[in-house]
Amino acid sequence: MSDSSRDSLAGAGWESQKPGSYQELMPERVVNLSWLNPATLWKARNGPLASLFGDPTGRDRQRWVAGQVERGAAGADLAVERDDPDTFSFLLLGDTGEGDDPQYAVVPGLLKAGEGTRYAVLCSDVLYPVGSANEYGTKFFRPYRDYDAPIYPIPGNHDWYDGLTGFMRVFCRAPALPPAPRPRALGPSWWRTLLWARPDTPDDARLDEDRRMRSAPAQAASLPGPYWAMDSGPVRIIGIDTGLLGGIDREQGEWLRRVSRGPRPKILVTGSPIYVDGEHHPCAIEGGGTVDEIVRDPAHHYVAAIGGDIHNYQHYPVDVDGRRIEYVVSGGGGAFMHATHTIPRVAVGGVTEDAFRCYPMRGDSLAFYSRLYGRRLRLRRLFDLTPDEAAAALAERLGVEPTRVTGAPVTARTRFVAGLLGAPPRPHRKRRMRLPVRRVLTRLLSPGSATYSPPFFKSFLRLDVSPAAIRVRCFAATGLREHELDPPVEDDFTIALPGGA
Repeated sequence: MSDSSRDSLAGAGWESQKPGSYQELMPERVVNLSWLNPATLWKARNGPLASLFGDPTGRDRQRWVAGQVERGAAGADLAVERDDPDTFSFLLLGDTGEGDDPQYAVVPGLLKAGEGTRYAVLCSDVLYPVGSANEYGTKFFRPYRDYDAPIYPIPGNHDWYDGLTGFMRVFCRAPALPPAPRPRALGPSWWRTLLWARPDTPDDARLDEDRRMRSAPAQAASLPGPYWAMDSGPVRIIGIDTGLLGGIDREQGEWLRRVSRGPRPKILVTGSPIYVDGEHHPCAIEGGGTVDEIVRDPAHHYVAAIGGDIHNYQHYPVDVDGRRIEYVVSGGGGAFMHATHTIPRVAVGGVTEDAFRCYPMRGDSLAFYSRLYGRRLRLRRLFDLTPDEAAAALAERLGVEPTRVTGAPVTARTRFVAGLLGAPPRPHRKRRMRLPVRRVLTRLLSPGSATYSPPFFKSFLRLDVSPAAIRVRCFAATGLREHELDPPVEDDFTIALPGGA
């Protein structure tokens, strides 16, 4: 088995190695998505508009679901029908579709580690920047054309930037929604409608051509709607749609409570992770209550909640009244990398630093961003930190031992760069000037951090299910040939199922 990033620099992908073969999978011409381009930000304006003038997601989601039920494409429980044995495996990845090198670099290792899996679940943001149906060819069908099993996605906020039109046409074959009633003049809804980005009109001929890349009978999949429940072997997988702003409407909340009943062990898949970056985000339900209250209710038998949206891997094993629920972030499927070095020393939900896992490790994240800022600001001699220097600086600031052995000293320069790039402050030290590498970086500067040469620090999950337990492994995708042939395992844990032998 290949070394992981926790074992060596080579395992992280820092040492010079042979590049992978992923570029052979890519189309001849690729337009790299730039989140620093004002035109891209203008296309994705619906999220900020929803924050300012009200979020229409809940209303539109209800219209999509009602249309599916009325035309007989979905039942009341929005069930995905499957017939899986008690012992089987599946893949899970999130935040995939920018259509560039980092997305395609995930594919060879995913095919290797995914051998024998019965399907894949895609959690959050199938497509960037706005989920247009006319971009699914190079950002969904082509990358996964050799994965010979169904793929079941849930939408993320970027899939809602076109009103979910592309997602519903591709995965549910739903016709476009009729226009909503005109809002009252000069009210918040009127201003939102005035500025709102309209969805692209799907080119059905082009879409039919794209579908041929995943047209084998073994790849066939159909979704009842933007959220769904699937009984698979001994478990029930429930996918929810958290829309533009990370909440769910009253109707979906009632559905979630209904399909969560019963003794079958359950895994929640969500576009908005519940534990992320050392914080708890329980996910509000319109009208009262939260998604996490449903997950924690012992009568519902949830064993895990896995979310996308943040583009890295994080794992929080939370004790809930004597039961352990695994809260996971799995958003490293191909889009730009969100920093992990800004995550403070973990102390949330009873989870401490010793039990927390993330990928990339904080030191590798800091080294990545130090090189990015050094290049962008043309100050490489000041900013560039080696992975060992970055790991040592983060270990000092967090008060922990480095995960990967390093002999690098912590100097005034490494302390300065670590603090400036958003690393948590050292114990009992005040936070001084730093570049905006927390909230602003997450919203704007991280999207501009995409690079097109390894290491990429992408990831995906393989879950091996039996009546007694679920083994969960996080595999890395660096873009290097060695790791395509033998993907490194960055985390490996087992969930005991209630009533399992």
